[in-house]
Amino acid sequence: MIKKLLTALAVLLISLCLFLFWLGYFSSRPPLTIDPATLAGDGSTIDYCELPALDGGGKVAADIPKGNTPGCAYSHFPLPVLAQCTEPLPEGADDIRGLWSGVEGDHVGHLERVEQCGSRTVVTAAGIIHDYGPNSTAGLNTDDTEGSVLFTAGANEYCMRSSAAMIWDEGVLNFHVFGWGPVVVKRYMDGEQLVWEYVDGSTTRMDRICTLPEAHKVPKPRGKRYSLF
Repeated sequence: MIKKLLTALAVLLISLCLFLFWLGYFSSRPPLTIDPATLAGDGSTIDYCELPALDGGGKVAADIPKGNTPGCAYSHFPLPVLAQCTEPLPEGADDIRGLWSGVEGDHVGHLERVEQCGSRTVVTAAGIIHDYGPNSTAGLNTDDTEGSVLFTAGANEYCMRSSAAMIWDEGVLNFHVFGWGPVVVKRYMDGEQLVWEYVDGSTTRMDRICTLPEAHKVPKPRGKRYSLF
């Protein structure tokens, strides 16, 4: 009886893993909901130490199309998604807006742009755009890809789909997988530095910078690229 139960459990776990693999790499790609002008523009020319005032004088987060990753990665650093948004941040959210560069820890040299407006947060880094919060074109959770290509098959590239919620909890921005699952990423301020903790145990401390370094104008997604044919 116990042997049959263990066998059934093993089959269930294997089936679940296979389903998650299919869901991540072979299910339909998320529709591109980002404003084409934002994606086509050049975000490398902006001074990211000059942050827009969140004074409520312009658009709110729900007026602006949702940003997400084109294909498996963007080809150049795009314009800010929330450039026209001036909705004040909600209570409990720290202001972590700006351009950040990893200076200490497991991912020195990592670069990311963080945008916030109202209860919406957009993180742009390494070819990907993760956008959570109210918007005019899609749901609340991020719905895009992870940027790194697992393999190619002819003209098609296969990279993992991702979905998460970004929820503030006592000064920490938690990324919950699928919106309801466990926390896989944390971001929080420690003095003047932004700290990024990842589910693999890595921790990276980042300093604020004003302009995009030349090396990051063309993205370098993490991970390897494999080709089937």
